[in-house]
Amino acid sequence: MPVVQEMENTIIRMMEDLQRALQKPPSERRWGMVIDLTKCVACDACTVSCKAENKTPPGVNYTVVIKEEVGTYPNVREAFLPRPCMHCDNPPCVDVCPVSATWQNEEGVVVVDYDACIGCRYCMTACPYGARNFDFGEWYTEDTPKLAPYETAPTFEYSERRVRSNHESPVGNVRKCHFCLHRVREGLLPACINDCIGRARYFGDLTDPDSLVSELLRERYSFRLKEELGTQPKVFYLS
Repeated sequence: MPVVQEMENTIIRMMEDLQRALQKPPSERRWGMVIDLTKCVACDACTVSCKAENKTPPGVNYTVVIKEEVGTYPNVREAFLPRPCMHCDNPPCVDVCPVSATWQNEEGVVVVDYDACIGCRYCMTACPYGARNFDFGEWYTEDTPKLAPYETAPTFEYSERRVRSNHESPVGNVRKCHFCLHRVREGLLPACINDCIGRARYFGDLTDPDSLVSELLRERYSFRLKEELGTQPKVFYLS
């Protein structure tokens, strides 16, 4: 099958999986992500796509590609690892929040209430994956005569319309990947999944045995980061 057609079919398959999962009560589905490291080319399209979708400011990156040079000259290569929030089933970031501003919702996604968050950053310290960032209220274009329109455009995280300003949430809050719940609820794939040019990322309902993510985990070797901590991440890697 031609590569382009195969990539299109993968998107269609995940969209169909998504529609099927949305027919179930929220408590009966568990969103998860699978990342195929043999297909990732470290192009950073996922990072850029996420920033464009969620309009995140400097220092706030919901998904990154960690890059490391390994080996000894002349046998040197670059290793890389895409890293969104792991959306752990046993999330250490939740219990440390003194105001219960972050929790695991009934779909298994770890979320943040920007109106409740007091910005203490305990959750950032507790996260073993470094997947949380603090919004210090910075702007990419703050040293120019006028802020770029894309920085002040409304965001729709958690299906809430917010216009970011210097004094209102999410400025002063801890922010993180939320699997683009505002898109998923409308039947759309998370932005990083949709725009991955190598089709290395997959998203779906882990409780559905017919979903593509379940099929991949059944047929391929997979691992999760820092499993020894007992956090039970819902982001799986194929190698």
